[in-house]
Amino acid sequence: MTQGIKANYWEKDLVRQEEPREYITLNVGPTHPATHGVFQNVMLMDGEFIVETEQTIGYIHRAFEKIAERRPFYQITPLTDRLNYCSSPLNNMGWHMTVEKLLGMEMPKRVDYLRIVVMELSRIADHLICNSVIGVDSGALTGFTYLFQEREFIYEIYEEICGSRLTTNMGRIGGFERNFSEKAWEKIRCFLKNYPVRLKEFERLLSRNRIFMDRTINVGPFPAEKALACGFTGPNLRACGVDYDVRVMNPYCSYEDFDFSIPVGQNGDTYDRFMVRQAEMWQSLHIIEQALAKLDVLSDKTTFHSGDYRYVLPPKEKVYNNMEALIWHFKIVMGESDIPVGEVYHSIEAANGELGFYLVSDGGRTPARLHFRRPCFIYYQAYPEMVAGNMLSDAVLTMSSMNIIAGELDA
Repeated sequence: MTQGIKANYWEKDLVRQEEPREYITLNVGPTHPATHGVFQNVMLMDGEFIVETEQTIGYIHRAFEKIAERRPFYQITPLTDRLNYCSSPLNNMGWHMTVEKLLGMEMPKRVDYLRIVVMELSRIADHLICNSVIGVDSGALTGFTYLFQEREFIYEIYEEICGSRLTTNMGRIGGFERNFSEKAWEKIRCFLKNYPVRLKEFERLLSRNRIFMDRTINVGPFPAEKALACGFTGPNLRACGVDYDVRVMNPYCSYEDFDFSIPVGQNGDTYDRFMVRQAEMWQSLHIIEQALAKLDVLSDKTTFHSGDYRYVLPPKEKVYNNMEALIWHFKIVMGESDIPVGEVYHSIEAANGELGFYLVSDGGRTPARLHFRRPCFIYYQAYPEMVAGNMLSDAVLTMSSMNIIAGELDA
């Protein structure tokens, strides 16, 4: 195998082919700060240059799909938290909408708009982590510590909405478990006021910084044709110049009511991936502002779930004081309510790309089959080709810009 690798590598450089070469095998991971998660890359190195690399995944595989097939529909939401844990509410909402599609439930506009507010906040939280980490891996720590204050503020908003911060278990099948408090709305408006200032400063720190540009431009490029062939979606595909976005191509949750742009890059390199995520954060802020405006003009100020009480939990005060409500609450949570036989696929535009749920129901209390389409698992296959011939330090930056989340990769 090594001889074959040497031959392929040095065919590109006939002048140096006659020189005897000594290769080093380097293990990057599974426990290594550069991997941003528990996975491994076995790299064949020629000095500082990568000849070939092979990924090893599965270190934190938790068999979520099989666990989900043993759980009632209502008890699967906490599993989705542990996919991309940087943007848990997006996973939660995607799963809820999949089940609602199977059940044929229609959501009130107010529920859709509330979900959009949460999902776009979640997208911002994910992108600011990814981009600030790219800065760290290029040698700029300041932006990371600066933007993480804003991530913490988003987590405070989550806490006001559902009581949790990182693994949120936010919302329920049919809507939310409670209405947003006035304090939550105050924090959301405060975030909309303050975050653009911080984001602009972060852009001034990096986007035209000569050192950062030299470290990221033409690093880990990937052409659009290969990205499409590999099944890329999300920012990594849009950085290649393909304007595919699930929110536009297959609208869900009333996204068709909103006006926003799809940022695209040109070269599909690390710099483009950084800039696409930066632009998407601005678009997310724009979407949240529109959602708040739409919520203000709605006459309904109290609805936070569907009116289909076959699948929506009764109010807690009734559960505590009414025997029928308690029984019905128990039936829904334990999977004793009627679930139709069917087969559905629903996808959303998660922070990393198209997050899909393929759900098969045989009418039982648990899914007969459930598959998570995780964008990280799809695009990680291209990593060896993206880093071959580059320096090790460039490979670390490429991995950061792909935003590979181990929890989503392994599931």
